[in-house]
Order: sequence, then C-alpha cells, then structure tokens
Amino acid sequence: MPAAPVTLVWFRHDLRLDDNPALAAAAARGAIVPVFIWAPEEESPWEPGAASRWWLHQSLGELSAALEKAGTPLVIRRGPSLEALRGLAAEFSATHVAWNRRYEPAVIKRDTVIKKSLTDEGLVAESFNGSLLFEPMQVATKEGKPYQVFTPFWRSLLARDEPAGPGAAPRKLHAAAATSKPSGKTLTIDALQLLPPIDWAGTMRTSWTPGEAGARHRLKTFIAKGVASYGTERDRPDHEGTSSLSPHLHFGEISPRRVWHAVREAVGGTAAARITGSPEVYLRELGWREFANHLLYHFPHTPDAPLRADYARFPWANDPVGLRAWQRGRTGYPIVDAGMRQLYATGWMHNRVRMIVASFLVKDLRITWLEGARWFWDTLVDADLAANTLGWQWAAGCGADAAPYFRIFNPTSQAEKFDPDQAYVRQWAGLGRDYPEPIVDHAEARKLALEALKVVSSGRK
Repeated sequence: MPAAPVTLVWFRHDLRLDDNPALAAAAARGAIVPVFIWAPEEESPWEPGAASRWWLHQSLGELSAALEKAGTPLVIRRGPSLEALRGLAAEFSATHVAWNRRYEPAVIKRDTVIKKSLTDEGLVAESFNGSLLFEPMQVATKEGKPYQVFTPFWRSLLARDEPAGPGAAPRKLHAAAATSKPSGKTLTIDALQLLPPIDWAGTMRTSWTPGEAGARHRLKTFIAKGVASYGTERDRPDHEGTSSLSPHLHFGEISPRRVWHAVREAVGGTAAARITGSPEVYLRELGWREFANHLLYHFPHTPDAPLRADYARFPWANDPVGLRAWQRGRTGYPIVDAGMRQLYATGWMHNRVRMIVASFLVKDLRITWLEGARWFWDTLVDADLAANTLGWQWAAGCGADAAPYFRIFNPTSQAEKFDPDQAYVRQWAGLGRDYPEPIVDHAEARKLALEALKVVSSGRK
C-alpha cells in the first residue's frame, strides 16, 4: 500500500489558517509540514523594512501557536529557499510542495525557478491564489492589455462573477513524521532576529495586535461600527473611520475574500455591483488594492522607475536637509509633521495624510518620490510593494491614473478641511511655542514645482 502523500506548505504572505488555499489543498490530501523560510535577500532590492520585520515577528508567533493547536508545529529555516525546501522534502519524504502566489517581481522570478527545479526533481509543486480577489493575469482590457486607469478596471471587476466565498480553516491538521535525519537546523522565531536591537516599538505594540485573531477582530469591529459611515469618515485623521486592515491584508492574516464577503453580508448579501454608499466606497478600496497588484505584475520596473517614461526627465532637487526634516516631522507644517510623527511612532499613517505628506515631499520640496517610497518601506507596518509604488507614483504624477503633478496640495488648507479642530495635529505634532517655522514657503514652492514640470512637457533633458 503506497504511503500517504506528505506536503510541505510554504507560508509567506499568507500567515493564517482561514481561507488559505494552499493549506486547504494540502490538508485535504494528507499530512503536512508547515514551513516558513527567512530569506530576505531573495527579495532584493526591496527586502522587508524594519517595521515590517517587527510585525512579522509577532505574526509568526501567532501562526505558530495556531498551527500547534491544530496539530502540527511550524518549521522555521533560513534560506536559500530552494535549498531549504529540498532538504525538508528529503527529511519528511514529501511528495508535494504548496504555496500561495505573490506578485513582486523578484519573488516571481525566484518562485518560477523553484517551481521548475522541484518539478524536475520529481516533486509536485503547486501554487494558489491566496492574496487577491482576481489575479493580475485574469483581468485585461478588450484588447487584451493591462489596465492603466482605475475606473474601467473597477468596472471590469464588478462585471465578473463574485469572488469565490472564503474557505474555513481546517479543523485538524495531520503532522508528518520525519523519515531521515534533519536536513538543517529548525530555528526559533527569536533566532531570526526580526526585532530591533534598540526597542523603538513601544507605541506600535500598544497600537496593533498582529496575527489572524487580531485581523478578524478588526474586521468584526469595522463591520459593526465603521463600514456604514466609511464614505465620510475615511478622510478624517482625527477620527477612527478606517478599517486599519492594511497590515493584516499585507501579511495575509486575513484574506481579501473574507473582507469582501463580510461587507456584502453586512448589507444583506447584496451583489457588489449593486452596493451603494459607504460600503461601496470601502469595496472600491479593495479594488484599488487589486489595481496596485495588477500594475506591479504587468509593469515590474515601476518600484524603481516611473511608469510614465517622460517623468525620468523631471529635475528633482538634491535636498538632504529638507528630506531629513520631512522624515522627522520638522517641516513647520503641522499636518505634515503630525503624519510623519504618527508614522514613526506607530508604523502607520492615515491615508488622507499620506497623500498630503507625499505631495509635500515631491512638490513643495521637489524631492524624488523614490526617497519617499524608501522611507515608507522601512517605517510602515503595511509596507506593500504594489500599494507603495502605486501611491508614490500617484502623488508624483508619473504613474497609472495618477494625480497630475500640477495639482499640488496646500498643507494648510488640507489641515483646515480634514482636521478642523486640530485634534490630529495636537495629538501627534503639538503646537507649542517652539514649533518650527516652515522650511519652505508653499506659494513659492508651488511656483518652482510648476516651473520644473515644464521640463517634462518640453522634452528637454
């Protein structure tokens, strides 16, 4: 009688048991070996930043406990990933390796090599969609091309059948037994050294609950208290009007299908295409997440170069003093400084404020969006390559469906409109007597930015 199949389940940005296609397929087949491989160098030049590593440490602890409770331990190894998978396959006599797909350019290249190598060696290598409603290769214009404008992309998504309903977590997982000596050292989470040597994460610890349970709690709270007013409250940084699910979605602690269908259930199971008001506005934000991944997949150069090639001519300023003031929240514009200080303390920033601080960097200071993208990458707990790239190229006017560069946010009027009582700036920036003077005059900076834009339109180099 042939031995029951054993599957290595390779966890990546899918740190959950619920609605996890790779895990579900493996568990239905037989015994499993859950594995996490730490190989940040394989994601170069966009290795996880400091805030992401802090979150990952917490999330791995939650995943490990959940797997233990379900019946099998999490195996942790260092990379290279292919070598680790090969070793574990030999150690447990595995017949299959399963994972959920990711869409970052470096990861796609790495995974393609791994899948071919494992297949050539006689293993069945399977990958699944566990992080998107619809995969980038499934959505195209009538001409078969990728979308570069959100509205028709969103209409295309709504015209499709609803995303499949989320699958439940397996009740019981069957652990595979090793059949040979260990192929490598099984590590503890602490051994990965994800936490900062100097503990700067105190406010982050009190602000967040990483892990699958924390994600489900945030979703439940948002559905009960936030989704009905999201359309108006989402622009108020002084209110708790957003779901704050972005880091949980990034690390795959909850699936977008689970969120999508929870919103639909909140309005009586209505088809997404017929939902209106605040719930529709929130579903559209999930659509923007899909759009970001669509763009990254089809235009893999965009994390490091503008989608609109003419913007490569833009005469960005070399201003290390201004950049440092922006990073530290010392620009003299309270709404900008409040956002940057909130980011540094909590690893997160309200989306409206993200747009304001990005506009200030690329337009008032005329510092390249790449500097902003790198800073956000290191300091955001929801640092996601697709969303980060889309957001910064949107602000700089050089991406798909971007805000034109000549639309320049006035940080003062933005604060008056979206933080009218100054509650947000008082909380994060303060307004004491020693508050710094503005490092630039906005009116003058606006003129200089518009003058610089002429280089793009004129074709000069």
